[in-house]
Amino acid sequence: MYKVAVIGDSASVSGFASLGLSVFCETEPQKVKKLIRRLAENDFAVIYVTEPVAVMVNDTINKYRNSQLPSIVLIPAIRGNTGDGMKALHEAVEKAVGSDILKN
Repeated sequence: MYKVAVIGDSASVSGFASLGLSVFCETEPQKVKKLIRRLAENDFAVIYVTEPVAVMVNDTINKYRNSQLPSIVLIPAIRGNTGDGMKALHEAVEKAVGSDILKN
């Protein structure tokens, strides 16, 4: 059975544990890179990463962009958001339906 993980600072991700997700409170870039690789090799189908952490490990995330699994999804954090998560969502919607139906 596939699993779902959340990576980021403690304040932003700890609440996801109550939903049954595997929570990893980590923000140090080298540790996050190793963690993503380990999760990808161990049946994690979806890995949510907070935007501030994703900025630090963008090269690792990009390695999985065209892979079927895992799907790495950026989510907002409590602080330090970049807007990259929403931008990626708009791009995915536009690719899927032919236009950005989420545009304001």
